[in-house]
Amino acid sequence: MVPAPRTARAVARAELTRAILDRAKAQLAEVGPAALSVRQIARDLEMASSAVYRYFPSRDALLTALIIEAYDDLGEAVEAGDATAERADLRGRWTGLARGLRGWAVAHPHEYALTYGSPVPGYAAPQDTIASAARVSTALLTLVADAHAAGRSPVATRPATEAELASIAPVRSFVVDELDEAYTVRGLMAWATLFGNVSLELFGHMYRGVLDYEAHYATLVEQLADDLGL
Repeated sequence: MVPAPRTARAVARAELTRAILDRAKAQLAEVGPAALSVRQIARDLEMASSAVYRYFPSRDALLTALIIEAYDDLGEAVEAGDATAERADLRGRWTGLARGLRGWAVAHPHEYALTYGSPVPGYAAPQDTIASAARVSTALLTLVADAHAAGRSPVATRPATEAELASIAPVRSFVVDELDEAYTVRGLMAWATLFGNVSLELFGHMYRGVLDYEAHYATLVEQLADDLGL
């Protein structure tokens, strides 16, 4: 069925919602998420603040919308990277996934900082953010589950303790009934290493220590692929 055309009011609302979000993104770059101001956004858009609140009832609601959009954009970049290789080309998928992660983060440093930087004082992310936040980890865990199903195995990994197995039980059942123990541990290590490296780069902690971030990241990605047995 052909969807009914949107009304002029719906179009206007969507356009104004987009304008508010775009101005909020610009403000993130200027002052950071902790100083995000609905009143300033309203002034920049020549609106009454009460009008902005009809679209986003609070600063936290606006932050939540920005966070969900950032997570979804990153998830889309990672999923697109995964899809650049054939499903059976596990190493190619891993490389595409990892490049998608860094590529998006470098292009959107303020959105990355909003989602993976310091928590915003006084803000607690609601349940609404979980599905979007899980897209990257879902892509990674699906990849290692596919590797296990294909008969691959990661490099030798220390056996997990009972306490560790209990602690990672939700991850093991995230994409399959029970992901292989070694792949769960190695997958989590790879996830932390990718994000850790990207965060160190974007937050300036490798400045003058690493002269070519892209070359260093490429080496790291290849090493992790070896570690994952891809």
